Amino acid sequence: MIKNNFLLGFLLLLLLPVTACSPGTNSTSSSADGAQVQPLTTGAIPDQDPEKLQRLYSKLATYLEQELGVPIEYKPVTDYTAAVTAFRVGDLDLVWFGGLTGVQARLQVKEAQAIAQRDIDAEFHTVFIANKNSGLKPIPKIKDLTTLKGSTLTFGSESSTSGRLMPQYFLEQAGVTLEDFQGEVGFSKSHDATIQLVEAGTYEVGALNEQVWKSRVAAGDVDLEKVDVIWRTPAYYDYHWVINPSVKERYGADFVERVQAALFKLDPNVPEHQEILDLFGATKFIATENANYADIEAVGRKIGKIK
Repeated sequence: MIKNNFLLGFLLLLLLPVTACSPGTNSTSSSADGAQVQPLTTGAIPDQDPEKLQRLYSKLATYLEQELGVPIEYKPVTDYTAAVTAFRVGDLDLVWFGGLTGVQARLQVKEAQAIAQRDIDAEFHTVFIANKNSGLKPIPKIKDLTTLKGSTLTFGSESSTSGRLMPQYFLEQAGVTLEDFQGEVGFSKSHDATIQLVEAGTYEVGALNEQVWKSRVAAGDVDLEKVDVIWRTPAYYDYHWVINPSVKERYGADFVERVQAALFKLDPNVPEHQEILDLFGATKFIATENANYADIEAVGRKIGKIK
């Protein structure tokens, strides 16, 4: 018995170094001086298929870890409101927001900054698509949106800039209210879902992000025998990165500028970078600032999405 106990104890001693070196569930890493580094948490509004978002932000996290020298953790959220809430309470540090959600988030976190947008976001557009069985024709001017009265309509998320806020704004500019549509206006929750619902004929008309529409058409994911674009809105500012000011305390006073530099460094001539940019539907990231979204804030207040 003594011999057996001795042997067991000896084996446990051999295993101790292995156990101590095994990776745990803690996602922090150590800096050069041995101090623990808290991960930078990134997130995004869930405006597309979750699998596409997971692929995109996993690749981006790997890139940012290499550029910034800190661990990056992507945290998916369930809806647009959850993204804003997570940013407000500090669960997300760096978030890819739409125009409206970015304004909502910044208004709740003092000194939060809009720091970067895609090259396409300074002049972004919504497209209205229609099921071809609806009989609806292309709309030449804003005033002709009145031809949509009596149709069924779905937006994307209730808090989507390109999928709800701006299309509703332009409808109102033409004198069309939500009550002018047949039945209740729908909210599909994502641009991909809007395409699918209109293609299936569940709704006659849908409003969605032009960039998503173009990318899905290019990928062959849309049946153009069943659905097509009938109107394109005027341009407006939309998607952008917003960063929480608390990152300066954790990673240094210049960290916001370092994040910007990493995003601006993405180069379509570098294959690994091109894949990320392609998933974003962009050729590069450019600088932006809070003031660019003043019009979005004004429209959001007008329709009651910002109090």
